[in-house]
Amino acid sequence: MVCLIHVYIFLLETVLYKSRGVKVFGIPPSEVESRKAAMSNQGCYNGFLAAALLLGLVYPDPAIAKAFATFGLACVAVAGVWGAVTVMVRILYIQTVPAVLGLAALYFL
Repeated sequence: MVCLIHVYIFLLETVLYKSRGVKVFGIPPSEVESRKAAMSNQGCYNGFLAAALLLGLVYPDPAIAKAFATFGLACVAVAGVWGAVTVMVRILYIQTVPAVLGLAALYFL
């Protein structure tokens, strides 16, 4: 689930920025162009997080897969906390909570 969330965020911040991203993120029309490059860059990082999480799901060696999943989920959790502090608290629930639940499942189930 966390991987899919970050694929979606990647798409919203890059490919779908003007058509869907600006609506989802509530970007005022006057700021769409000035934020485009920064959003695309941010989307790139979300793509990297999704890639790490995907490797955690499909890598053939279980120990390495767990390391990828741990790294990806930990990064997502920290990024969610940072986003909650600097942008909006809602990010905590969208990013951090699912990532922490994923880490708990990875280590305790």
